[in-house]
Amino acid sequence: MLNVPTETNLAPCAQPQSVTIEDAPALDSLIDRFLAAQDIADSSKWTYRTSLAGSFFPWLLQSQITNPRREDILAYKHTLQAKGCSALTISSYMTAVRRFFAWMEDARGYPNVARNVKGAKAPKGFRKDALTRDQTLELLASVARNDQETKRNFSMLNLMVRTGLRTIEVIRSDVGDIRRQGDDMVLYVRGKGRDEKDDFVLLTKDTLVPLMEYLIERGSPKEREPLFSSCSRRNYGERLTTSTVSRVAKSHLREINLDSPRLTAHSLRHTTITLGLRAGAKPQDVQHMARHSSLDTTMGYAHNIERIDNAAERWVDAILKGEPEKGIPSP
Repeated sequence: MLNVPTETNLAPCAQPQSVTIEDAPALDSLIDRFLAAQDIADSSKWTYRTSLAGSFFPWLLQSQITNPRREDILAYKHTLQAKGCSALTISSYMTAVRRFFAWMEDARGYPNVARNVKGAKAPKGFRKDALTRDQTLELLASVARNDQETKRNFSMLNLMVRTGLRTIEVIRSDVGDIRRQGDDMVLYVRGKGRDEKDDFVLLTKDTLVPLMEYLIERGSPKEREPLFSSCSRRNYGERLTTSTVSRVAKSHLREINLDSPRLTAHSLRHTTITLGLRAGAKPQDVQHMARHSSLDTTMGYAHNIERIDNAAERWVDAILKGEPEKGIPSP
């Protein structure tokens, strides 16, 4: 597939040995060496491997491309777009391709044909919707609390909607991450892209009490045990996966007839941020709660709220109904 030197100490002009996609062990070894040189999280390495071995290299084989050029990288990107891949997926795949060819140039003398090839531009707005206040209350009220599993589900969804935790932050949490901070209780979390649990969310009484009820039902687990664990016989007590958290949230949303692809576990995080801003919390305080690295991200929610609340379309309706013109207000 790629004609590249097999030893990293060969000069760029050295005669390369072909590594073809049919030679799976050699290809896997090449990917292994690439990933070993990347200072990224294991989850990102998995994403890179999936992008390269599961998409990019098979596309090269199908296209009978043995020495990729920049035009080929652009053609691959256009193929992803034609397949209807999301902007997020395309950008993720292209990041893997760019990083791979940057490494190939530095370590193996192959020209970086993917330099400056962009991913896909993400659409404006959020990919998931938020729940209204009434929908949020209905969701929480719909969850029974009569055994360990239902108490887990309620305390988990309640925690997510009151603190804005991501699913990955939920499953990373341990019992011992609940700590006292002055007169209040907090939960320390390891945020997205972080290596340590160096941030926290406040546990109000309405958040803490259901958590404690669930932990007591579990038999007061030790500090190093997962905050939320499996109730199934097959893997009882083991840490939940993000897919399980997502499935629980989706199941309870469907129970109250909220069955939309735009309403998922991540919608609970959007709900937290939106409700916080609507209630009058300062954007900076909401930013800290949501652990947004940039205030601009938080302000995106605020602008959406203002756009709806102050929509000019309402004024258009008013004047068409015969209400008097009020003139152009000063900025």
